Amino acid sequence: MIADNTNLAHSPDSTTRRIIEILIDELKLEDVTPDTFDVDLHLVDELGIDSMDLTAVVLVLQDEYGITIYEEDYPKLQTVREIASFVAAARES
Repeated sequence: MIADNTNLAHSPDSTTRRIIEILIDELKLEDVTPDTFDVDLHLVDELGIDSMDLTAVVLVLQDEYGITIYEEDYPKLQTVREIASFVAAARES
């Protein structure tokens, strides 16, 4: 779950950082910071989040960014990097 500090160095944008903060808060992850969170960590397979956790995160993302995320989009939200790309695309449309 923890990675070196280079992960955010490659993706320093504020959306990615905020998504990580939301995940840490909603999933109550201890001993994890935005600087140590691996943006390519598979949220279901490696972190073990379930559909209820993902739904809670999606609700916060929708409120935070004023977007709609449909349940059929959930499979596209496997990593922080994928979530950030999805949010960016949704905000542009």
